[in-house]
Amino acid sequence: MKTEKEKKPEKRRFTKEAITKDVLNFFNENSTKPFNYKQVSAALGLKKSVMKERVVDAMFDLESAGKIQRISAGKYKANMRRQTVTGVLDRESVAKKTYLIPDDGGERVWIAERSMGCALNGDKVEVVLFPRRKGKEQEGEVVNVLERKKTEFVGILEVKPTFAFLNIDKKLLTHDMFIPLEKLNGGKDGQRCVGRIVEWSSKEKNPIGEIVAVLGDVGNNDAEMHAILAEFGLPYSYPQEVEDAANEISDVIDAEEIARRKDMREVLTFTIDPRDAKDFDDALSIRKLESGLWEVGVHIADVTHYVTPNSIIDKEAYKRATSVYLVDRTIPMLPERLCNNICSLRPNEDKLAYSVVFQLDEFAEVKSYEICRTVINSNRRFTYEEAQAIIESGEGDYATELLKLNELAKILRVKRFAKGAIAFDRVEVRFEIDEKGKPLSVYFKEAKEANKLIEEFMLLANKTVASHIGKPKGVKGAKAKPKTFVYRVHDVPNPDKLENFSTFIKRFGYKLKTTGKNQEVSSAINNLLDQVVGKREQNLIETLAVRSMAKATYTTENIGHYGLAFDYYSHFTSPIRRYPDMMAHRLLTRYLFEEGHSVNKNEYEEYCEHSSDMEQLAASAERASIKYKQVEYMSERLGQVYDGVISGVTDWGIYVELNENKCEGMIPIRCLDDDYYEFDEKNYCIVGRHTGKRYQLGDELTVRIAKTDLVKKQLDFELV
Repeated sequence: MKTEKEKKPEKRRFTKEAITKDVLNFFNENSTKPFNYKQVSAALGLKKSVMKERVVDAMFDLESAGKIQRISAGKYKANMRRQTVTGVLDRESVAKKTYLIPDDGGERVWIAERSMGCALNGDKVEVVLFPRRKGKEQEGEVVNVLERKKTEFVGILEVKPTFAFLNIDKKLLTHDMFIPLEKLNGGKDGQRCVGRIVEWSSKEKNPIGEIVAVLGDVGNNDAEMHAILAEFGLPYSYPQEVEDAANEISDVIDAEEIARRKDMREVLTFTIDPRDAKDFDDALSIRKLESGLWEVGVHIADVTHYVTPNSIIDKEAYKRATSVYLVDRTIPMLPERLCNNICSLRPNEDKLAYSVVFQLDEFAEVKSYEICRTVINSNRRFTYEEAQAIIESGEGDYATELLKLNELAKILRVKRFAKGAIAFDRVEVRFEIDEKGKPLSVYFKEAKEANKLIEEFMLLANKTVASHIGKPKGVKGAKAKPKTFVYRVHDVPNPDKLENFSTFIKRFGYKLKTTGKNQEVSSAINNLLDQVVGKREQNLIETLAVRSMAKATYTTENIGHYGLAFDYYSHFTSPIRRYPDMMAHRLLTRYLFEEGHSVNKNEYEEYCEHSSDMEQLAASAERASIKYKQVEYMSERLGQVYDGVISGVTDWGIYVELNENKCEGMIPIRCLDDDYYEFDEKNYCIVGRHTGKRYQLGDELTVRIAKTDLVKKQLDFELV
């Protein structure tokens, strides 16, 4: 089927690439017979001598590439014995090159854009390998799409009298999606919509699709936020049947359930959360024991008491794996009745919790702990700002207890850093927005003592739970085999990345030790992060330091957490918003209270991989929403001048982060018209070929806001 765009008459192209493609298609469509150049030329309608010569050249190139084979003098046929390999396509974000990652773990295969066919990044495909050229990387061509990773795309609908197209960001889909008028499903010209590919073969230039969701008008805040979620394949609404199932869950706690639990309702308990939070999934309790020790309880919402395995709510929670936090909204993992009501540890209400209750001395040494299921009743809900004010003034509700918890938390923090933890306390950009989602101002969020108080006790609980399962005590000191558990791990930094980072920061006058024991290296990183505080290059160096680190992931294979300097670490403290925490709760119940056997490790590893993948998607969506609001905010400041720092360098332009508001935009390399600039990847700079002038990562620049594009979430600067 030809799309409307293809039906329009257009001048035939006779470039070498076009003729080579036509010749190859001819041989593939007539794969059983041999042909000479005259027969091929005639079949393609190429009558001029110069065109026939190009056919000869094309056949020679195709033979060299192994795509056709010589049968006899001057006669060729399609090469059907070419070696093929299957795998997944992976497009590098920096180099913009696509490679096949083979299923068998073999050498990756470069796939040129011309050889992609109708395949997209992430697709599982079959690739035919070209003969290896000396000194070149293995190259191949997609011949079959086995499984598409993504079939739905967000775009802007363009409706014509007889056909329609969904115009999609070319970085995501190289050709617009052709939409038959009967498949518009209510979509109108100029609206943001989600289209699904229904049919697409290598013979068709455009994928043929249908509109599956109409998000709304371009520029409408809800439509734009939903578009960001849809772009990353994340849900933007909750299935009604899941909501209905949640509404049937009783919020009454019966006496039998309370009797089975440790009753801590009489112990002073409170929550500390952001001011706009509704899902309170952790609380702290504290009391002085007769022994002189401090009992500190870390109480976590007992979500798995209400959400049973393989229920409709559980399946939806697993599919989402995490709550998503955009600039102006939260897309919850669980239905609202559970996350904001039944499970939320709201004040002055009896609530079921999963708890780790510690006994600590004055030096924050853990003398004993108990992992148990409890019933609690929070006495007070604090915002971080309220708790911080009490910590700073020493006055207010439960000031004595808050100050004691803060004192213990600070000791725990000192100990953690002494063992090699890294202090990645980065400044977060936040927006003040009106009721329509319009950004009014930018502010920076910094973690203060109240935030760190909560953080330290959550870390302690997560570490304790992980080590309890991962490092079990055998009978009479015998070594016991640990049961399968869900760990949060963080690998040691890649030595090459760390060395490159160390080399880069020397230009700012900093040194970094990159070899030695883990504790020595992490201590050196901490010293560096302390040195850059308040400097113009602070954000840049902190960003590059994070990039030099490995990503934290979920797995059943424990390798420890480098960044926290923990041998054992899990996620246990946020089951309302993270599925791995729910898994940890269920495994604790199985092992501690039901004396169950170890679960299937391979099965849980799949769950962990899915959770890690969804976490990355959620983080990408959050960054995209921030970028959109930055562009929207700066769109009212066109022509204004700002100071900034070069935050990224590519072969298509230089990125600049503004000092005042941390908004990032790009100066396209084409706008630097005083010279021809070339990208020096090793030294993070672009260099003028004639003048030698260079723009390097970290350089200070003054820029003017030149252009804003909300559709592409793009901010363009020009040099002043």
